[in-house]
Amino acid sequence: MNLLKTYLKALALLAPEKRLASGLVLANVAIGLVQLLEPILFGRVVDALAGGKAAFPLIGLWAGLGLFSILGGVVVAVAADRLAHRQRLSVLANVFERVITLPVAFHAERGSGTLVRTLLAGSDALFWMWLTFLREHLAALVSIGFLIPTAIAMQPLLAAILGVLSIIYVVANVIVVQRTTGGQDAVERYNQDVFGRVGDVLGNVSVVQSFARLNAETSALRSLMGHLLKVQYPVLTWWAILTVMTRASATITMVAIFSVGALLAEKGAVTVGEIVSFVGFATLLIGKLDQLSSFVSRIFNQTPTIQNFFHLLEAPGATIEAPDAVELKVNGGHVIYEDISFQFPGSTQGVFGIDFEVPPGATIALVGATGSGKTTTLTFLQRLRDPDQGRITIDGQDIREVTLKSLRDSIGIVFQEAGLFNRSIAENILIGRPGATQDEVIAAARLAEAEEFIEKKPGGFGFVIGERGGALSGGERQRLAIARALLKNAPILILDEATSALDTGTEAKIKRALDALRRGRTTFIIAHRLSTVAHADQILVLEQGRILERGTFRELVALNGLFAQMVRDGGFQEPEPPTPS
Repeated sequence: MNLLKTYLKALALLAPEKRLASGLVLANVAIGLVQLLEPILFGRVVDALAGGKAAFPLIGLWAGLGLFSILGGVVVAVAADRLAHRQRLSVLANVFERVITLPVAFHAERGSGTLVRTLLAGSDALFWMWLTFLREHLAALVSIGFLIPTAIAMQPLLAAILGVLSIIYVVANVIVVQRTTGGQDAVERYNQDVFGRVGDVLGNVSVVQSFARLNAETSALRSLMGHLLKVQYPVLTWWAILTVMTRASATITMVAIFSVGALLAEKGAVTVGEIVSFVGFATLLIGKLDQLSSFVSRIFNQTPTIQNFFHLLEAPGATIEAPDAVELKVNGGHVIYEDISFQFPGSTQGVFGIDFEVPPGATIALVGATGSGKTTTLTFLQRLRDPDQGRITIDGQDIREVTLKSLRDSIGIVFQEAGLFNRSIAENILIGRPGATQDEVIAAARLAEAEEFIEKKPGGFGFVIGERGGALSGGERQRLAIARALLKNAPILILDEATSALDTGTEAKIKRALDALRRGRTTFIIAHRLSTVAHADQILVLEQGRILERGTFRELVALNGLFAQMVRDGGFQEPEPPTPS
């Protein structure tokens, strides 16, 4: 059963705290046995009082065991609470670390809203499971496990009534779980859809407001919630029926114990104290079974959430680092692509037979229509994904044989979307090189033509730019991204539409800064606008994942092929020679 498998898998996550967890297990066993002894002592006290015997020793023992149960419960509750909180944060951090290593396609497919829900709801569900197991349910299982044999030893007929009650609880829970498994899976899917849609809308509030989508988006969300309730109501109905059935069984059990007990007492088969003990057993059993039934109900409802959490924890990474990987040593930045091919799963799209060489310090531009394979080609250089065939070397070193950190430390990149965090301007620039000094941060901003606008912001470099840099203009965001790449000072540079968000005046300034940045670095430029690639040492023209043409600007224009057509369509003139430095 998925329920039991998920439960055991969740408990296995307590392994890092196994010593404390084992101690809590033993404490729960002791508390469970003490709880079982209390009804027995209650009955003995009643018999002692009825027979005119001394009851105080039994009352004293009863009080002592009760005090032990109370104090032990406090210690277990505090220790279990702290353990569960520690493990929740630890597991959440582990899964977060795992998630941010997963491929970009994985994140694009699921969406940030869904992933955030899975992380937070999953860790909360695990916390609750650990806490209730160590504080309540383990002791309940121990009490039930010893109660039935003890009851049989005292009075088999009355014990049989308790046994029937236990069977009814178990069978009823199994039936309800089987009836509602599919429904609960659907509930979790709709919950993820709701969170995903909320995250999607909140991330695009400006679009929603600009296109007057307020009512439409609200209606769509309400409709989704309506579907959620439609699949949730049958699940809730079954669990409500279970509650009524178990309550009725508990009442019938108490009546049966008193009735059968009275008949046995008339025959002298049991004492009044033993009947009282069995009433205590029934009360204890009903309470523990109610606890476990409630626990089963909640864990069943949360099993899909926990399973999704485990899927994230166990998701295979996009890139596997070789066990004997060594540090990449860049000496010039000589990059060679050797017959690289890759096809997206379930699609005919990809890149095929990509073969080119970039000498140290040279600039190569990738040009082509959207979907031609420009960005995909350069994802292999960073090992964001690996090709199906072929290899890439940097200064003669196969990038699959070097550590991912050293590889990515050697590559600076300016994304088409700036990719900024909801942090200060300085913190965003420092992502390029966390150990940089304040003077180095300022120098990078100055070179990226960003210092002037930064100084006008409240707090200057301490200004918090909002989610995804929402407090900045498009050009300001792009200049911060360029400053970040400048600060990184990597020997290899990727410019992905790096000036696409800039006005003409700012673009001219940034192009001068980028010319300085490219000097002495192996540079890859991805662009739709030909003006950004005019002075590249080599231009690769891609179409449908293949290199169709290659050469300098003048060579490609003279070829009168696809590139020449792109130049004519864009009204782009032959470039002037670059200004000598």
